[in-house]
Amino acid sequence: MESVSGAARVRRHEDVKSAARVLEVLELLGAEGARLSLADMASTLAVPKSSLHAVLRTMESRRWVETDPSGTLYSLGLKALLTGTAYLESDDLAGLAGPVLDLLAEETGEAVHLARLDDTDVVYLAKRESRHALRMYSAVGRRLPAHATALGKAILSQYDSAEIQRRLNWPLTALTPSTVTDPDELLAQLADARKRGWAEDEGESSVDIRCVAVPLGTGHGGGDAISCSAPRSRMDDARLSEIAAHVTEAAHSLRTLLRRLGEH
Repeated sequence: MESVSGAARVRRHEDVKSAARVLEVLELLGAEGARLSLADMASTLAVPKSSLHAVLRTMESRRWVETDPSGTLYSLGLKALLTGTAYLESDDLAGLAGPVLDLLAEETGEAVHLARLDDTDVVYLAKRESRHALRMYSAVGRRLPAHATALGKAILSQYDSAEIQRRLNWPLTALTPSTVTDPDELLAQLADARKRGWAEDEGESSVDIRCVAVPLGTGHGGGDAISCSAPRSRMDDARLSEIAAHVTEAAHSLRTLLRRLGEH
């Protein structure tokens, strides 16, 4: 009996390792956003190529990953897209936000985003494009460091200093020459955002792009926010203040919808 239970424990351990490896592959491909070779993934994940290849074959057969025509480079498959879409369809906030984001984009004419804090990053859950030809690049599912974005700073401003220190990965990385990486400067910015109700990004995640964001709350294990972004050429200080008022009003409308949903 002991040998049987020992064998069962080994199988369970191997099953857990296999499941963990599948998740590691998905997370790696999702983070890179590009096709990777077996050798690249094996090196990054520090696993033998033979065992990783077996995992990839299974994932490919289930459409979680796919290969290029040469069969040597891997990327996320259709099943990953379908699962991500199902997440958004089942999320109350993402479902309610659509009309609010539409109106905000119409009022401002600029790019609008809904994002959620995930670990040290913000992840775009929804977007509306600017009506202008000159616009910033963004995509649903894109991750950016929270400290380098107005969205992230808006969410972080809801926490006290100790919680902010705990949530961020120090030392902070710079995405552009304008990214704030000094702890005291960042905490001062978050204190200002907390007082006025909105945060800003002065070319800190994308050069020459200004952004205003307003927090929606600290649910979902992290928090959510909405924002409006535009090139600096279309957003001087007066325009930034005007847009901040629009985003604040949109955030209030969305909080009201969420509250009413919770009452039913």
